[in-house]
Amino acid sequence: ACHELWSELELLKISKTKIKAVALTCQRATMVNLDNKGKPLRPAFVWLDQREQNKVDKMSWYWRALFTLAGEKQTVEYFRSQSEANWIKHHQPEIWEKTHKFMLLSGFHSFKLTGKYVDSVSSQVGYLPFDFKNQTWSKPLDWRWQALPITKDMLPDLIPCGDELGKISQQASNDTGIPAGLPLISAGSDKACEVLGSGCLTPQTGSLSYGTTATYNTTNTDYVEAIKRTPAYPAAMPKNYNTELIVQRGYWMVSWFKREFGLKEQQIADQQGILTETLFDDLLKQVPAGSMGLVLQPYWNPGIRTPGPEAKGAMIGFGDVHTRAHIYRAIIEGLAYALREGKELSEKKSGVKITKLMVSGGGSQSDEAMQITADIFGITAERPHTFETSGLGAAINAAVGAGLYPSYKAAIANMTHEGDKFTPI
Repeated sequence: ACHELWSELELLKISKTKIKAVALTCQRATMVNLDNKGKPLRPAFVWLDQREQNKVDKMSWYWRALFTLAGEKQTVEYFRSQSEANWIKHHQPEIWEKTHKFMLLSGFHSFKLTGKYVDSVSSQVGYLPFDFKNQTWSKPLDWRWQALPITKDMLPDLIPCGDELGKISQQASNDTGIPAGLPLISAGSDKACEVLGSGCLTPQTGSLSYGTTATYNTTNTDYVEAIKRTPAYPAAMPKNYNTELIVQRGYWMVSWFKREFGLKEQQIADQQGILTETLFDDLLKQVPAGSMGLVLQPYWNPGIRTPGPEAKGAMIGFGDVHTRAHIYRAIIEGLAYALREGKELSEKKSGVKITKLMVSGGGSQSDEAMQITADIFGITAERPHTFETSGLGAAINAAVGAGLYPSYKAAIANMTHEGDKFTPI
């Protein structure tokens, strides 16, 4: 990807020597086991993997008694069953035995670029001994060390957003073409960078992402859990938090619809050399608001706490009037309503109502989906000037870290721009 980029820069008459810094953002909660030479021991354990480990080593009697008394036994058991570390230790003990470092994908890429075992504070989203409130590894007596087979020396050093992770090594430069010696600046995770790239600095602005996973986020200097025991993740700005609510399968459902019902549009799109999804806007226009009574619950993949791990997707209210166009609109409406529920939970817990709604991600390219979102949320939905706000957020981290702007506020003012606005009907 980097090597393809350099020829693009040449066409724009931009020299590599003008690059001031590098930043990295990628998917969250994907784990990599490395041996003592920094080589991966197995394929990465991807965030969508649903394998569970229900038989785990016993925690000490003290912690078991404490969790039982506090009514948290089920929460801890769920945390342990979902942990990739516990699954690997029990199913691939020979891999776990050789594991020198257990890192998120962001940390692995940072290591490949700098030769150092480092990662961004803001990338720590997953089943790890991480203290979300204090944004650091858990203290030695924290229960997470008992719940997981991970030790402190298996984890990378954590660097705040905007600080330097290290320098681009000569080997990384040989592999990618990125100039050696450039600073690699700590950036947020993909979702945290989306929030930053959308210009969401305060809890008054909601950041809605129509990506593979659909999310609703706000940024806050206070630690606010919209749903009890579901952490507020580190934002892409130091000492800030993103209060996040998730619809796991999100705009993946559009891909599902395309695969199962969209052959006609796929054939037309192939002939015209356009994206299939752009033709789906015509389906949305054919159907009135409410999809003539067809209602969808978008839980094709269950959530952690909303609505819960036992949840299933549902589509109800079918009548003889319904077509595949109604199904498609019901998908878009169902997603928007699930995210509106997230907005209301977030407002209730934070005590702050949003006055602005920014929408990014691939799904935001659809004008009809944007209008439906505005109508369901009852507030103007704004589209940033680019739907690739995750990349932009990482660039903002790099710009502040390299000293091109004195603050995130200044960087956002200069690097983000207004896009289209959709007013509720």
